[in-house]
Amino acid sequence: MVQNNSLAKTETVFKTEKINIFYGNYHAVRDVDLEIPKNQVTAFIGPSGCGKSTILRCFNRLNDLINSFRLEGKLTYHGQDLYTSDIDPVEVRKRIGMVFQRPNPFPKSIYDNVAYGARVNNYKGDLDQLVEESLKGAVLWDEVKDKLNANGFSLSGGQQQRLCIARTIAAKPEVVLMDEPCSALDPISTLKIEQLMNELKQQYTIIIVTHNMQQATRVADRTAFFNAEPTDKGGKIGYLVEYDDTQVIFGNPKEKSTMEYVSGRFG
Repeated sequence: MVQNNSLAKTETVFKTEKINIFYGNYHAVRDVDLEIPKNQVTAFIGPSGCGKSTILRCFNRLNDLINSFRLEGKLTYHGQDLYTSDIDPVEVRKRIGMVFQRPNPFPKSIYDNVAYGARVNNYKGDLDQLVEESLKGAVLWDEVKDKLNANGFSLSGGQQQRLCIARTIAAKPEVVLMDEPCSALDPISTLKIEQLMNELKQQYTIIIVTHNMQQATRVADRTAFFNAEPTDKGGKIGYLVEYDDTQVIFGNPKEKSTMEYVSGRFG
């Protein structure tokens, strides 16, 4: 694995040290060392089955919901080990939000979708203001301000995904994880989400999993390329090949397999 030192001047939000991920006896990902910089977009790319989404879900402990999941190594958030016994995963998820592959609005009004987390957490501020600010932050306010009582499912797919982003940022996280957030969207909606990511990184640290190489070049400051290799037991194990500034990964990578992947020779 190759990683450069350009992070020296940037505050590190996450750091992984020799992360190994298991599901029961199945070794899914091995020896991942990463540092995620603050207020940047970091993209995870690589072929299917290399562990990108599995690693992403480690950052807010969503894998904990799978009984067989086990993590070895160290994953820190601002220097705090996220996997010690005294860490509450629910609190972790308040600070580290998640946007999933397909839009998943609640069967509620647009307003109630955005306000949901604040209500659950007994938010004491102005709820109307929070909803408006969050929808503006997701570049959705102008499209929905006159129909806040309409069901979230009444929106288009791209609007629903931006509604989910508004719901995420309404919880005031520091980090937003995005697992292929545009894979179910049309090109115009995809462009809006990409433009939104570039705006959101002023306030949030963003990690995105994407299969779209062009998307990674458009939105990511840094890119991590993952690959997988066969195991003796007939499965595959994912590993980090190379991690660097996006322009290096796509323009002058150090590893041959990185060049072959970003140039479309496999994957």
